Amino acid sequence: MFHLLKNVRPVMIGNYKDPKGNKISETRVGSSSTIIGDKGLVLSENVFIGQYNFIEATNGITIGTGCQITNFVSVLSHSSHKAIRLYGHQYTAIAKKKHYGIGSVEIGNFTFIGPHSVIMPNTTIGKGSLVAAYSYVQGVFPDYSIIGGNPAKVVGDTRDMDKEALTINPELQRYYDEWAK
Repeated sequence: MFHLLKNVRPVMIGNYKDPKGNKISETRVGSSSTIIGDKGLVLSENVFIGQYNFIEATNGITIGTGCQITNFVSVLSHSSHKAIRLYGHQYTAIAKKKHYGIGSVEIGNFTFIGPHSVIMPNTTIGKGSLVAAYSYVQGVFPDYSIIGGNPAKVVGDTRDMDKEALTINPELQRYYDEWAK
């Protein structure tokens, strides 16, 4: 039994291809992650999507260059969590529902999404941001935001966090400046 389980564990899938069959350079997606509505998903180069994620892109999701989405993350372009309560037993009988959230998601370049986070429809996360673990994210967040909480809010600036590392390792400044400016 152990031998069988050893062969079916999640792996990273490199050479990921977009819906048109074009290879996306350096982009990797975990084999246990689920992507629904892949025609609405725009992945850039050097994206990492870990294991056990759920990405529902029917209304458009764009994930920028160098983004890292850890594990157990949901990124959603629709949500029925309000409508189901408001309509109750009539939920399936009503075609056009009020309070049924539909909208795109944009995740800026070199952003990190921590584990167990939920990114809701109509959300824009600026470049160079960090979403803390277990965050419930909805809305517009500026570049370099540290985002955390439920509901999530801006709790810091990644540039402040990066200053120490760049001071200790000044040779990294030129790489940082290539994308940050």
